[in-house]
Amino acid sequence: MDRVLAAVDLTHLQFTLLALVAWFGRSGEAVTQIELARSGGIQPMQVSQTIRVLESKKLLSRTRSCTDTRAKQVEVTRAGLKSLRNAMPIAIEIQRKLFGERGQPGGVLLKTLLQVHRNMPEEAERPRLVL
Repeated sequence: MDRVLAAVDLTHLQFTLLALVAWFGRSGEAVTQIELARSGGIQPMQVSQTIRVLESKKLLSRTRSCTDTRAKQVEVTRAGLKSLRNAMPIAIEIQRKLFGERGQPGGVLLKTLLQVHRNMPEEAERPRLVL
């Protein structure tokens, strides 16, 4: 995924975070870095470092939260939306090549992964899946 996304100057993690921010921001509200870490199952430090890179590329912007001065809200810029529009078909095509029809929404692979996730013991650390 990193190799093919390099054509649009993104890594897989950068693409994932850009997509998450756009998804959560579709209601017009900014999302915080900690929400991104939780929902994506990504270490907070990785989120912070990756957002810093995306910010330097002018694809995301960060501002202090009005409600929690320790938190930073993240929003997609116009350039970020353009980059996401260019990257999304590439990522979808790679997923299709890797997983075929079983990996499509509603496909067997997704259903199986969700079942495995639900059956994991509670004491196991399991990331929150956002669908």
